[in-house]
Amino acid sequence: MKIYLVAGELSGDLLGAALIPALRERYPDAEFRGLGGEKMQAEGLTSLYPLETLSVMGLVEVLKHLPKLLKVRKHLYQDALAWGADLMLGIDAPDFNLGLEKKLRQQGVKTVHYVSPSVWAWRQGRIKGIKQSCDLMLTLLPFEADFYHQHQMPVAFVGHPTADRLPMQPDKAAARQALGLSEQDRVVSLLPGSRGGEVSRLGGGFLQTAQLLQKQNPDLHFLLPAATPARHQQLQELLNLHPVNNLTLLNGQADLALQAADACLLASGTVTLEALFCKCPMVVSYQVAPLTWWLGQFLLKTPWVSLPNLLARKELVTERLQEAATPEQLAKDVQVLLNQPEVAEQQRQAFYQLHQQLQQNASQTAAAAIQELMQAEKPDGQNSPS
Repeated sequence: MKIYLVAGELSGDLLGAALIPALRERYPDAEFRGLGGEKMQAEGLTSLYPLETLSVMGLVEVLKHLPKLLKVRKHLYQDALAWGADLMLGIDAPDFNLGLEKKLRQQGVKTVHYVSPSVWAWRQGRIKGIKQSCDLMLTLLPFEADFYHQHQMPVAFVGHPTADRLPMQPDKAAARQALGLSEQDRVVSLLPGSRGGEVSRLGGGFLQTAQLLQKQNPDLHFLLPAATPARHQQLQELLNLHPVNNLTLLNGQADLALQAADACLLASGTVTLEALFCKCPMVVSYQVAPLTWWLGQFLLKTPWVSLPNLLARKELVTERLQEAATPEQLAKDVQVLLNQPEVAEQQRQAFYQLHQQLQQNASQTAAAAIQELMQAEKPDGQNSPS
């Protein structure tokens, strides 16, 4: 069994690293090749490129890197065929992976996409291309599976591996002890993203927000987890421009920072789910290139962008996007969570319910769905070119 995996960023690397052992239980002699990060490589993946090769966000930003991305995709396509892949498993990075999946599917390779693109939120017409690209969609969230059922697309809701990994009741005291904080400290965690572009756009504003909060609350302690060594260096440079007293810059340890905090300010994305599982009250912010934002106004089909709000189907957490994401406004929003315990507690109680909903033994459930697909006979002509 030769399984070709392509992950696009750190969250995809985590998903792939958890899935590989679950697949190996079903296919003990399986080989894994493609593109992934350190965690997937530690589980036995042979990666042809660094993980950050695909970590490009936004319509405008992708255009700048398009020639390189197309060259990489062509190489991976040729490599997968030459290697004799039985299965192509694209993990997130839909604009890159779905095109690769489609071409390989036309050559008779079974294809699975893990993590639904936000097709339910914008550019819903993409469902036609998705149906041509993959034999099976694995979704992390239940409302995503509902969308695919409505469009007669094979789908399995598998839940979220982080919901399985993190305890329902976080140990705040232990997290603080591990980070050298006392139970009496008031702590705010800042997570401006794992991509370089995100940190460039959000990092300075988040640190300015911390400066404003500290004027009002001199005793506040801030935690700033860096997703990678490159982000650590980038954040250190931002701290030189926007120094914050009583701030700890961490190497990774996002889970601990979220479990230890009384509140957090973070970029919209998968980290919002991590904060939810850690039961950390949050304010969500995001900024993209102006043209990307302008185009998004016409394409977005949902009133929210953050996953906690999409799961709750209401405004559970505050979102501040683009021009609304000023340090002054963000400081006011975080201050509400610090000064109004009932607002923070309301978020926490909702987080428990959503955590339970997403606890589905995700990696094993995904591996079982993949095994079922591989054992099923395809109807004649399913792999013919579209």
